[in-house]
Amino acid sequence: MLISAEKFDRVFIALHGRFGEDGSMQGALEQLGIPYTGPGVLASAIAMDKAMTKRVWLQQGLATPKFAMLNAGSDWTAVSQTLGLPLIVKPAHEGSTLGLTKVSDAAQLPAAYALAAKFDKAVMAEEFISGMELTCPLLGSGDDARALPVVRIIAPDANYDYQNKYFSDQTQYLCPSDLPTELEQQVQQLALASYRSLGCRGWARADVMVRATDQQAFLLEINTSPGMTSHSLVPMSAAVAGLPYEQLCLEILRTASLDLQASADWKPH
Repeated sequence: MLISAEKFDRVFIALHGRFGEDGSMQGALEQLGIPYTGPGVLASAIAMDKAMTKRVWLQQGLATPKFAMLNAGSDWTAVSQTLGLPLIVKPAHEGSTLGLTKVSDAAQLPAAYALAAKFDKAVMAEEFISGMELTCPLLGSGDDARALPVVRIIAPDANYDYQNKYFSDQTQYLCPSDLPTELEQQVQQLALASYRSLGCRGWARADVMVRATDQQAFLLEINTSPGMTSHSLVPMSAAVAGLPYEQLCLEILRTASLDLQASADWKPH
């Protein structure tokens, strides 16, 4: 393997989605004994599975929108009645809003399911939360983990889809977020709890919605290998916290580790 042959001291994982963010690369590096950035194998695998992530959060008492898993034979009327309309249909193992549909009528559910199923065998429907879209970067591990400033996302027509995420010049990112201090702290605490509940380490970014009607914060998902371009949200937040890009990269790289590091001296009998 090229990585092994190059004899790297540690690896900065900057891959997104399947095989890079889902525990696969992390597992390979564990086998090679090369420390890597970001959460370990189990945390990465769980975080990549939106449904499993929600199950962990719900067990821990953390607020996240209601959801249901779908299949081709699902009772669409029952799904819409349980979750309410509008609702979101999306692949359970994809990011970047790929295969995502906002459904406003139960009759649209079969087509929304079919689209999501092109990206993933596991498809979920999720309660739609109307309100502010936020994201909160996190750094560190365990008791030393900390939340960085919250970024508020304002997309055209409140639709933060693939086009508005990557190509639109109209999407606004506010950091500082201009949220009331108490609400910003609430979102940071929720994001930090979500990070710890999955056993994350190193760094990640939690996406949160704040419902307009009552200012209740809900966890959407957590990204264990966020974007790190000069225009990405983690560097934007870190800069507001007084952590310039180069220092941020070094901070993340410093936390590179192995899940099995503590038992490195173990030998089979």
